[in-house]
Amino acid sequence: MSIPSSSTIGSTVLGYPRIGPDRELKRATESYWAGRTDASALRDVAAGLRRDTWTGLRDAGLGSVPGNTFSFYDHVGDTALAVGAVPERFARVTDPLERLFAMARGRTGAPACEMTKWFDTNYHYLVPEVGPDTRLAPGSRKALDEFCEALRSGITTRPVLVGPVTFLLLSKPAGGAPAGFRPLDLLGPLVEVYRDLLAELAEAGAEWVQLDEPAFAADRTPEEVAALRRAYDRLASATRRPKILVASYFGELGPALPALAATAVEGLALDLVAGATDLDALDAGDPAVPGLDRKVVLAGVVDGRNVWRTDLDRALATAQRLVGVAGRVEVSTSCSLLHVPYDLTAETALPGDVVDMLAFARQKVTEVVLLGRALREGPDAVAAELDAARAVRERVAATARRDERVRSRLDALGPDHYRRSHGDVRATVQRAALGLPVVPTTTIGSFPQTAQIRRDRAAHRSGVIDTGTYAERMRQEIVRVVRLQEDIGLDVLVHGEPERNDMVQYFAEHLDGFATTEHGWVQSYGSRCVRPPILHSDVSRPRPITVEWARFAQSLSDALVKGMLTGPVTILAWSFVRDDQPLGDTARQVGLALRDEVGDLEAAGIRIIQVDEPALRELLPLHDRDRPAYLDWAVDAFRLAVGAVADATQIHTHLCYSEFGEVVGAIDGLDADVTTVEAARSRMEVLADLGPGVPRGLGPGVYDVHSPEVPGTDELVDQLGAALRQIGPDRLWANPDCGLKTRGEAETVAALTNLVAAARRVRDSATTG
Repeated sequence: MSIPSSSTIGSTVLGYPRIGPDRELKRATESYWAGRTDASALRDVAAGLRRDTWTGLRDAGLGSVPGNTFSFYDHVGDTALAVGAVPERFARVTDPLERLFAMARGRTGAPACEMTKWFDTNYHYLVPEVGPDTRLAPGSRKALDEFCEALRSGITTRPVLVGPVTFLLLSKPAGGAPAGFRPLDLLGPLVEVYRDLLAELAEAGAEWVQLDEPAFAADRTPEEVAALRRAYDRLASATRRPKILVASYFGELGPALPALAATAVEGLALDLVAGATDLDALDAGDPAVPGLDRKVVLAGVVDGRNVWRTDLDRALATAQRLVGVAGRVEVSTSCSLLHVPYDLTAETALPGDVVDMLAFARQKVTEVVLLGRALREGPDAVAAELDAARAVRERVAATARRDERVRSRLDALGPDHYRRSHGDVRATVQRAALGLPVVPTTTIGSFPQTAQIRRDRAAHRSGVIDTGTYAERMRQEIVRVVRLQEDIGLDVLVHGEPERNDMVQYFAEHLDGFATTEHGWVQSYGSRCVRPPILHSDVSRPRPITVEWARFAQSLSDALVKGMLTGPVTILAWSFVRDDQPLGDTARQVGLALRDEVGDLEAAGIRIIQVDEPALRELLPLHDRDRPAYLDWAVDAFRLAVGAVADATQIHTHLCYSEFGEVVGAIDGLDADVTTVEAARSRMEVLADLGPGVPRGLGPGVYDVHSPEVPGTDELVDQLGAALRQIGPDRLWANPDCGLKTRGEAETVAALTNLVAAARRVRDSATTG
């Protein structure tokens, strides 16, 4: 059965970046938080960004423009507000904008909601909290308001919402929820709220609505798949609603595909980049997916998560496989373009051979439109464009991306390159060599980066100040930060990382095989933006990166100063990584480059070296079947980086914002001497997972650095006391849960002063009790 053209969507994207091409939203939001501007000014900036996005996508030739993809902080938090899933501690905050910010950042007496990774991306979402007493009901009218706002500009958008089943699967039981309660128990009432929301959108003129269900790209139980079917049977039965497009991404739908195909929803969006195996279930006449011939299917053949140009011939062939199976086939991105930068044409310093490899969000929209024409009208209609793309691919294929020296070094490695002495042996040696007290205090690495530091970095980058002047200013800042830590009384110091723009980009700028951008910003969470480097060729370290900074900092103090590195898995996770070889091979190349840096730090007299792996959980495959292979190479890459140090050199690692229980075996496998983790927002829940599984030193972060609230000493004593009962004084460290780069200095000093005081009280009780 063919879908009438008037009922279809046309070529489209599943979402678009929202921070602004020059991070306009970040600047406006942070100005509002700082009290320099008011809410009206912030909303004006947001309205301008939304308008530019809608008109830009329409003018680019898309058949349907997504709406409600903008957020002041996070789209999952927005959904919680829309359905009334607001924790009771924020109930008195009535303004929707202020309520979202309170949930994200916390307020006095109302801790912020937990944040964690959005599936296997570097985007963080606010974790909804629901319980049997949660009164679900239509709340914030953001989706409707933005639809009407676009309509006034002459654009009928396709509102996008997190689907009801994914929303509940990503939620956690609220505090005080009875044992056995599951958020999915609220699916019935939540679906009724969605029916009300859809009715409002239909009455306003919405023709389609997109409900995102990416939770079903992961392993799901038959019960959860059945819940998905029930939810969409109920939603599709509504008499007043727009047409429904159910979108999944980040992998194949698997058993959820026939469940959704059997419902009366009008459209499905499939990720055919990460979930290409869904095509195996979509051969013409396959009885496993009845109902698909009555639906619009969006073929997600343009990668929404990476920056490589699309192989247009291959993508078109993939989309064509759906013709005759679906009622109508349209082209889309594999997922939202939230995860890539805005526009490649803004980059003026990238080498031409690297530019040939790339497409950012704007260029991917062009690819979608071109492929849509080729699918509808035939390849001959866009023959010139396809020929030009083939010529670019040929140039890319001729580019040298191999370094035989790196490959020979890796081939020569044996098992001993990945092993150290037993942890108990190292612990004994380190206790004698380092002389640290019980419950030692430290930070995770970065200190607040002042406006002056940022001005100096910009002046150096633009040539206004020379390298010598810049280095001297950074040394002055290191002196200041070391003295500050000594005054506070921390046991293990850091140099504060003033010279680093970002924990991954900084290393990419000093490693061969990477390119970095000027304007390639991507949202990580809230107002936090990063510029992921582009890993395009074999990786090596031409010269030491951090050694002189660490050596200088250690020369300033009798206290121990940590050397600070970013680990191989995190460098990969927070970069756009080449896709022409296995990811594990690339990770080992990065690990080998870091091994050289670790060795030079140790030779320079640095006795504690921290190799951060906050993204270890992030890259964990969504399917159990794929996880062992990933964890094997992830652990290998880390152990390769640190495997040559002496027993007396203490190796730390840091992880944050993850479900650690899923990777606790791998965390143990890293074999670090001390592991520091985020624990403040989850209120030490992480310890139940990690305590028995990490037999060496453990520093559960007791201070939430993503909230402006300064924790009191008594609060920190309680947190450390809870940790002490599970960990024991011989293993416990006291530290914040992440780096302090984004915090103000006054609050940082106050919080760390309280942390040191709390650690001393806990130390005294542990040694005298």
